[in-house]
Parts: sequence; C-alpha cells; structure tokens
Amino acid sequence: MAKGAIAVAISGGMDSLRAAVILQEQGYEVVGLFMSIENLKQDLPHKLKFISERFRLPIFKVNAQKVFEEMVITPFVDSYLKGLTPNPCVICNSTIKFGFLLDLWKSRGKEICSLFGISSEPLPFMATGHYVTPGSCSHRYGLMRHRDESKDQSYFLYRLSQEQLRHAIFPLALETKRDVFRWISSIGIGSIIGVESQEICFVPSGDYASFLERRVPALTLSKGPIKDSSGRILGYHRGLHRYTIGQRRGIGIPSSAPYYVLKISPKDNTLYVGRRDELFSRLCYVQDLQWVSIECPGEVFRAHIKIRNQHEPTPGTIEPIGEDQVLVKFDVPQKAVTPGQSAVFYDGAWLLGGGIISSNGEERS
Repeated sequence: MAKGAIAVAISGGMDSLRAAVILQEQGYEVVGLFMSIENLKQDLPHKLKFISERFRLPIFKVNAQKVFEEMVITPFVDSYLKGLTPNPCVICNSTIKFGFLLDLWKSRGKEICSLFGISSEPLPFMATGHYVTPGSCSHRYGLMRHRDESKDQSYFLYRLSQEQLRHAIFPLALETKRDVFRWISSIGIGSIIGVESQEICFVPSGDYASFLERRVPALTLSKGPIKDSSGRILGYHRGLHRYTIGQRRGIGIPSSAPYYVLKISPKDNTLYVGRRDELFSRLCYVQDLQWVSIECPGEVFRAHIKIRNQHEPTPGTIEPIGEDQVLVKFDVPQKAVTPGQSAVFYDGAWLLGGGIISSNGEERS
C-alpha cells in the first residue's frame, strides 16, 4: 500500500527526475507536474515521454502560460526597463513552483490522480530537485545551505513563505550532484537526459537583449550617452537593457585601461562607467524582504550576505530602517553590487532571509 501521492515539479532534467525516484523508493506514488509556458496543444516533449514510460511516472502537463507571463516574464521585462538586473528564477520558485503549481495540486490532486488511475490519497506536498536542506528553527520552517556547497540552491528559495515551506519537500537534501550523476550513469540514460542548462528557461539562447527588444521594439531606438563618474561624455550606448553592473566587455570605449559599468540610469538614459576600483560598494539598501528561518528582526544583527548566486557569502551588518527595508554594511567593500539582484542573509548554514537590492551606494534609490 502506497503512503500517498506526492507531486514533483518535473522539468526533464536529472535533478527533478532523481527527486521523483527517491520518493517512489520511499513508497509514495508520484505524479510529475510539467509546467508548459508554450502552446498546451503540443504533446509532452520526447524526453518526458521517455521518463514517464521508463520510470512509470505519470506526468501531467500544466498550462502555465498566462500565469508565467504575469508573474515572471512581465516583471522581468519591467525590471530591465527600470535599469535593474532581475533574477527571474527567484520569483518563479515562490510564485510558480511553490505558488501556482502547489495550489493546483492541493486543489485538484484527486482529479489529477484519477486521470492516471491512482487511488492513493493525494498529500498536500510539492517536491522539487533543488539542492537545499530543510530544517526547523525556533518553531519556524527553515532552510539551510546544502552540504554540496558548489550546487547549493538556497539562494533561489529565500522568498518561500512559511506556508509554502510547510508543504515543500526537497528529496536531494542528502544527495550531492555527483551522487545524481553516478545514478544517471549507472542506469544508462545519461545521453538521453543530457547536460543541464544554465540559461533562463524563457530565454534559452541567453540573448536577453534580443528577447527584450522583441517584447519592447522601441528599445532598438534607445541609444544614449555613456559618461564617466565626473559626468564627461565618453561615447554612446546601444540601449541600457544591454548592460549590467560590473560589465566590462561590449561597452565600446577605447582606453588604455578597461572601463566597467557602474550605474544604469533610465531617468536620463545614461550609462555611467568607471575604473575597476570604482566598482566596489561598502553598503547597499535591500527591500521587499522575506524572512525564512527567523522572524522579522527589529534590531541590527550580523550575518553573511550573498549578493548573487555565485558570490561567496561575506560578513556584514544588517540594520532595519523601515517595515520592508534594511541597510546592509559590508565588512569589506564588495564588487558589482547590482540593483535588481537579491541579497540573501545567512547565519552559518541557516538561510535567514533576503530581499531585492534597490541601491548600491550612499543614497537610497
């Protein structure tokens, strides 16, 4: 007798597949939920058909085109138009995977199970193939960094609410990426599953500029000045959406020493550049906060801060300055602190919370 039915957000990659198989091995009936952001009339991709048949894993195709557009793509485009550099995966996890998909499973689990002849009671849990470790901390649902630090994905999950964490399962908490590679190789399907993509799912080519220009054709006409920090015009940019803080290549200004993007200013359609030593910030403002393993703090506290996924957490002080904003002061100035990206706070392995960087200098945005 199965323990019950659990949903897994399945992508066709090795991590979500391994998560599903682990749950099957633990005695659960597993239903894959495949989020389609394209034409729902299309059949399941060949890879998913293979997975479904090989592992006796029913996969339900979910039409997420409209909600994904509203919750992920539109905010992504809007952020770039404001001169920000967003991270859509952070938003997708909280609004789509553990938002839309989880809510769908909780409300339609019995119906979905019946489509596949599953008689087990659907349990209100959603699993994913994220590398993160769940835990409890001070009577809260918490998250910790994964022991495989090179693959830890806690940074992408800080926006999950306590209610979402209550229904979240992370089967890869005890497995490393190497473990998953070995498993895939041992059953001989590595060539079918393939190498995981590092690109954003709705911009598989990685060409963000072309994607944005297709969405907002006027961007192709948005040329403007490039200035140094003193306000001197050095040249002209091809549209602010083509640049991000810290960028060195593609600026197009001949110089004996390289220039880096320091600031993107949509207000005057100006790109500000400078030398490498001007890239470092000793503080930043962070807003739109979400607290995970701790309650919303009311006083200054110490933590380690990640300002991008590949950034090594660095020590600093976090000072609440309003209901939904903190001032982060780094012990050591950090390079290319980028508005629109997330700053995520840690105490050792514990994920405390995080928010969106709104400004990377002395003045609030």
